[in-house]
Amino acid sequence: MSSLTDPAATPIERVPLSVLDLAPVSSGQDVAEALENTTRLARTVDDLGYQRFWLAEHHNSDTFASSATALLIERVASATSRMRVGSGGIMLPNHAPLTVAEQFGTLATLHPGRIDLGLGRAPGTDPRTAQALRRGAANTDSFPQDVQTLAGYLAPAGPERSPVRAIPGQGTEVPLWMLGSSVASAELAGRLGLPYAFASHFAPYQLDEALAVYRANFDPSGPLASVDRPTVMAGVNVMVADDQESAEALFTTIQQMFLRLASGAPAPLDPPLPELRNMLDAQQAAAMEGPLGVSFVGTPDVVRDGLDEFVARTGADELLVVTYAHDPVARRHSYELLADAWGLRGQNAAA
Repeated sequence: MSSLTDPAATPIERVPLSVLDLAPVSSGQDVAEALENTTRLARTVDDLGYQRFWLAEHHNSDTFASSATALLIERVASATSRMRVGSGGIMLPNHAPLTVAEQFGTLATLHPGRIDLGLGRAPGTDPRTAQALRRGAANTDSFPQDVQTLAGYLAPAGPERSPVRAIPGQGTEVPLWMLGSSVASAELAGRLGLPYAFASHFAPYQLDEALAVYRANFDPSGPLASVDRPTVMAGVNVMVADDQESAEALFTTIQQMFLRLASGAPAPLDPPLPELRNMLDAQQAAAMEGPLGVSFVGTPDVVRDGLDEFVARTGADELLVVTYAHDPVARRHSYELLADAWGLRGQNAAA
């Protein structure tokens, strides 16, 4: 068997790995600790060679502390030096496009060449909280136009001076990504000519269909075209540990999280519960397993081989890795083991 830590022994050219983090709060931990753990994780994966570190907007959640997403992106970008940092995503119905352009234009000015702007259509919260955010769910109908309006604020100044400009923002041309979990988002991403990130880490049901629709509708001359071919990033749940039993036990934290979400009782992350599966009825097991259909759990070689098969099946150009653990040390260790199994450290050194 080839050595996992010897990139030369594994000649496969693997796609880049990136990280999606929502600043998860574990039971017994406060929000300040959660934010510090996210910052520490970002420093770790920056050193390991991950491509990007994305943060996702969620509101009114006891589980996640990433509500002020642009502020957290600034924190992570300032704490790291190499990888790209961005949103996975900003939920555009919650915001005026001009506000987002100013925020991300400021980030791009402070961190040139390192900021991404992933955009989503969902509010990232419940309907009452969406209404409290002052734009509300009804604005999802204007999402396609809002994306183009936002892109216009980030574009270079035209021959005629616009009366409304994003300063900072104008001319920064922050790279846009379309996020989604459905065929509708895939079609829009393709028509606009944008790269597409699919949320298969929690909504895998339409993955294959959405990628086919995106690729079939991709227009390299679309109004916002920024890539010359269909470009896909796919979300994957990963838990790597030194042995299979430990990995499966650690993975019960995210399984419990999805059970809580299904029951309408979200809470901070629970500690591992190795006996979880024996405690569930068929309905509970389905509620847990369905959303987690794209998950890879185990030793480094088991997870590496599973990810290789997933990339071969989907044609993904990049993987967005999501790892939840009650213990932040176990979370960082999982990313370390995966980086070594994937050969990231060697790739980063070669670059």
